[in-house]
Amino acid sequence: MFARVVFTFVFWGAGLGKIADYRGTLAEMAAFGLTPPSLWAPAVIATLLIASALIILNRFAWLGCGMLAVFVALTIPIAHPFWAFPEPEATHHFHVFGEHVTVIGALMVAAILCHRLEQERR
Repeated sequence: MFARVVFTFVFWGAGLGKIADYRGTLAEMAAFGLTPPSLWAPAVIATLLIASALIILNRFAWLGCGMLAVFVALTIPIAHPFWAFPEPEATHHFHVFGEHVTVIGALMVAAILCHRLEQERR
């Protein structure tokens, strides 16, 4: 379980941070063109926290991994469209894109491992 807590830290930590600075979260949603921010902010927070909990508890962890993989994939065109930035900003966003692809791969591996662990428990 400890490994799953650490693995999901970036997600549940972000979710808690968005709750702690809710005004900032609303501003962030607006800055990325997600309107109305009052709809998107709770959806983002819920996604981050619920998906993390599913993984940590290894209950429908495949679903939590899938939720976070889709979330990470969607942040690329919304927050890191490297193709739309001039250099050197484009390079920075391209590196973030690469990191996001790696995280998606890690979530796929986690889904497989959590599923195997669940099967062994039965």
